[in-house]
Amino acid sequence: MKHLILGTAGHIDHGKTSLVKALTGIDTDRLKEEKARGITIELGFAHLELPGGLRFGIVDVPGHERFVRAMVAGVGGMDLVLLVIAADEGIMPQTREHLEICQLLGVKRGMVVLTKKDLVDPDWLDLVAEEVREYLAGSFLEGAPIVPVSSRTGEGIDLLKEELVKMAGEIEQKRVDAPFRLPVDRVFTVTGFGTVVTGTLLSGAISVGEEVEVLPAGLPCRVRGVQSFGSKVDKGGAGERLAVNLQGVEHTQVERGDVVVPKGLYRPTTAVDVRINHLASAAKDLKHRATVRLHSATYEVQAQVSLFDRPSLAPGDSAYAQLRLARPVLLLPGDPFVLRTYSPQATLGGGTVLDPAPPRRRRRSAEALALLEATEAGVDQDRIRLLVESSILSGISIQEMVNRSGMSAKRIEAALAPLLSAGAIIQVVKEPRIFLGRDAFATLKKRLAGELNDFLVENPMQEGIGKEELKSRIPRRSDARFFGPLLASMEKDGVAVSDRDIVKIPGRKAGVTGAQADLQGMLEEALKKGWSEPPTLKELGELMGCGEKQVLEHANMLVREGRVVKVKSDVFYAPGPVAELREKLVSYLKEHGEILPPQFRELTGLSRKFMIPLLEYFDQEKVTIRVGDKRTLRRG
Repeated sequence: MKHLILGTAGHIDHGKTSLVKALTGIDTDRLKEEKARGITIELGFAHLELPGGLRFGIVDVPGHERFVRAMVAGVGGMDLVLLVIAADEGIMPQTREHLEICQLLGVKRGMVVLTKKDLVDPDWLDLVAEEVREYLAGSFLEGAPIVPVSSRTGEGIDLLKEELVKMAGEIEQKRVDAPFRLPVDRVFTVTGFGTVVTGTLLSGAISVGEEVEVLPAGLPCRVRGVQSFGSKVDKGGAGERLAVNLQGVEHTQVERGDVVVPKGLYRPTTAVDVRINHLASAAKDLKHRATVRLHSATYEVQAQVSLFDRPSLAPGDSAYAQLRLARPVLLLPGDPFVLRTYSPQATLGGGTVLDPAPPRRRRRSAEALALLEATEAGVDQDRIRLLVESSILSGISIQEMVNRSGMSAKRIEAALAPLLSAGAIIQVVKEPRIFLGRDAFATLKKRLAGELNDFLVENPMQEGIGKEELKSRIPRRSDARFFGPLLASMEKDGVAVSDRDIVKIPGRKAGVTGAQADLQGMLEEALKKGWSEPPTLKELGELMGCGEKQVLEHANMLVREGRVVKVKSDVFYAPGPVAELREKLVSYLKEHGEILPPQFRELTGLSRKFMIPLLEYFDQEKVTIRVGDKRTLRRG
């Protein structure tokens, strides 16, 4: 069965609800206040089955100006709209505003229903129909069928149904292969079942048992049950009006304007890049930094307009902008929206979301404008290249590209392939796959090479910089996982070389000044003088007139040159005493076969402070093998 959403629009008291009842037999005025006042305040819902396997979910929207917010919620997801105009009154203020809202929200098809035909004579009906045709010229309803009906007598209702069947054949079913998204328009609780939300499923399919979350709060829950048009089903598909029973969340935690989505897939946003179309009927220019109300799907949020390339937008004009939102909401690429003023309340424009998670843009940014133009043009390769390049040094994953572009992962992979082959884009992380633009990758390499060089200028006695130290110097907005590919590329370019845990500059040798050479001479002499019990780092520092860190740098450099022996991280010897102690130890082991620490102390006269580090050093140097507390001579 083909599921489509049919909505009503039009001025208050022009007979929208009566028309729905005549079509379906369902009275959508469900609230006591609506019954008492005879107007629709909240959205009303009904369904209609027609020949050819068609099922319409009907959304009856309010017409009173005060309830435009609800009207916008109703238009979201509509496949067809019935613009309802009373034959005895003709076009009225809310008729005009509802038509503008439908156009701004991207409704593509519909027809006009002239209600209350039983209240006027045929000549008057013809005049109203002609007036409507002239008014609709240039709109999406230009040339649309105009069907006169009487909801009271039923005259014209069958013809209207025939026109609906014809028009439905021209409309594609909403995608069920995309992730599901259910904007919430009502929340209530049912005894024995708990929280129930209703809405029109914009895309995908939602099934009983699925793990979901409610955004923007990120409330995890599970689908306990699904109803479509009042019937229990295992799965609801795109284009259907659904009631979904949620387990694991209280009804007080969910409100109209929330959205039910797959768990962990989407993130709410507080800024979106858009194209704004300013209505020609607007009273004045839309200024940069203006505060407006944004309506999309079932929510309303305050937004500040940041125009990219102009101080203001004249009525009838269109421009790129960034909307900065007062609170997080879920918006995706291609989502339509309406902008309204606060006082006086009026619709001033609307448009389409182009990028739901943009960086904060500089005004008149050529890069931002190029990306938005490519997004609108729909050239996949250009969009993906610019999207990756706009991530600058942060990089962007496949999932982020999906969320920001609205393209499927398969389409993105196809667009990436030639860009990767040409080297315009570089994959820097395998899982999850993260990409950088060629220039950003080169910039990061240049920065790391600069950090390596700066470190060695400041530390001339060091052979190189530790890998972890160099990795920590990657810019904060970049991912530490970029380090491996960057270092590999630096080595390929010949600007760096890895030696175990150290990164060096090829061909560079550590060096010292004359004064530093004198200090190293003092250090060597002090170690020789101390012989088998050399001075500590602190004592060496006092002797040399420098800090322990400098002593350690000099000592490590002398170790690399073979002029000093490093027994432990903070214990250094001259080579002579180490050779002498080694000879004593080997001679003892050849004669006795094994040695214990007390015997080594008696043999050398060393204190425990030096005895234990030396025994461990000889183990590491493969002179001895330790078995428990004993050491034996290593053979071979």
